[in-house]
Amino acid sequence: MELADWINPIVAGWMTYYGRFYRSQLYPFLRRINTYLMRWARKKYKRLRGYKRFRAWWTGLVQRAPGLFKYWAWDREFVWTR
Repeated sequence: MELADWINPIVAGWMTYYGRFYRSQLYPFLRRINTYLMRWARKKYKRLRGYKRFRAWWTGLVQRAPGLFKYWAWDREFVWTR
């Protein structure tokens, strides 16, 4: 996925540097990246606009490709935001 190739090196660097000193402060930021990814997917694919369908898709994605995004090793939690 091109999006993962673009995001992973940047976020991995932040995780390495800030994770060593301020790991607890990094978790809200990682959740925010998930929020942006979820919003992007809901806008791109009309079928994912409903809560149940989107949650099933997100859970399946995380199970199918747990290493897609580097930061999923720390936080891959589903948090529904509008």
